[in-house]
Amino acid sequence: MRLDDLNQMDRPAFAATLHFAFELSPWVVERAWSARPFDSIEAMHGAMMQVLNAAPLGDKLALIRAHPELAGKAAIARTLTAESAAEQAGAGLDRLTPEEFARFHDLNAEYGKRFGFPFIICVRLNDKTSILRAMQARLSNDREAEIAEAITQIGLISKLRIQDAVTD
Repeated sequence: MRLDDLNQMDRPAFAATLHFAFELSPWVVERAWSARPFDSIEAMHGAMMQVLNAAPLGDKLALIRAHPELAGKAAIARTLTAESAAEQAGAGLDRLTPEEFARFHDLNAEYGKRFGFPFIICVRLNDKTSILRAMQARLSNDREAEIAEAITQIGLISKLRIQDAVTD
């Protein structure tokens, strides 16, 4: 799709077209609509990130919790969104050894217990080894730092998704 076409859309069409950008959370896209017209894809994504950064903590946590665990139950049950499934497969998370799967499972459980939400990382910019390293390292963060890091990672994920789908 073209940026010019997105700039012409009404709010419902805009949100429906870009709903995939923020995992099961079209409210981010919908709230950014009022900042149109966008001069660039970067400006559009920037408006979306402004919405997200200004959102109440409850909205941020809902978005974070909308993300699936990496190599978790949703992946096994094949109930991931198309975007998440492709991203996890691209990082090799659909081809884990039994030992790697057990390590992901254990770290997912420990992380979820500590923070109350799933571990978020832009898997397209990582591989399974770097993801496991980051999961282990980020367990030492406090909750506030980890919420901030999750939002940063969601920004990277959404930016790549939008860049794949929209042309200037």
